[in-house]
Amino acid sequence: MGLFACTGSASGIGSNLVSALRSSGHDVITTDLTEADIVADLSSASGRERAIKQVLKLSPQGLDGFIPAAGVGRGLATSTQITSVNYFGTVDLIEGLKPALQKKKGAVVLVGSNSAHMVKERLSYTEALLRGDESLALSLAAELSDAVCYMLGKRALIRWMRLNVMKFGREGIRINLVAPGPISTPMTEAILDQENYRVTLHEMINATPLPRVGTTAEVTDAILFLLSSESRFINGSVLHVDGGFHAHSERDDLRS
Repeated sequence: MGLFACTGSASGIGSNLVSALRSSGHDVITTDLTEADIVADLSSASGRERAIKQVLKLSPQGLDGFIPAAGVGRGLATSTQITSVNYFGTVDLIEGLKPALQKKKGAVVLVGSNSAHMVKERLSYTEALLRGDESLALSLAAELSDAVCYMLGKRALIRWMRLNVMKFGREGIRINLVAPGPISTPMTEAILDQENYRVTLHEMINATPLPRVGTTAEVTDAILFLLSSESRFINGSVLHVDGGFHAHSERDDLRS
């Protein structure tokens, strides 16, 4: 059985994933703001450093996999919080945990979103993210809406993965990304209290070949596959778990 690390483990997709891994006999090191092995605030550099240090301490023999599932949603956090947690709270931890992943040639699965390409690019913001310039990224984020920062941040994670897949791959570390559509989680339920999001959600469902909201278990199944040996030659890929919305909405774009 393996040893995995997961952030955002106290609720939503992260919680469901941790339960599934443990039910299969794996050990999981959890990180969240509460109810976790490691309590850390990933919106701050010091919180990320704390989480990295503790995970490395608890995994002296290495990690079989890492799932940075921590994230905050539009309508529930500021654009700067979304930037710090969703992007830097993912990328910084992957980089920091690389030594543990190298030991076991572990797999990383990022959690993106099928909304990543639903907004016009802001190159200055994206470039600041990819350069790791958090100070500039936060300054630029303050001028953008929370929804725009959410979608652009998820798009930047795809770009970061593709820029780094060679570096990590040559160390035996696979990196893939799941891009869920609307999923039934506490975060989604909270957002549904906002009228504009309810309208957007219904529009997305009506444009989805499988017209419904997904479940955390369906996202977990995709993540488990990408962590497993059955996906051992899949690397640098984006797996949409959204009932076909992305495929349908981008059906005329051969680049997708």
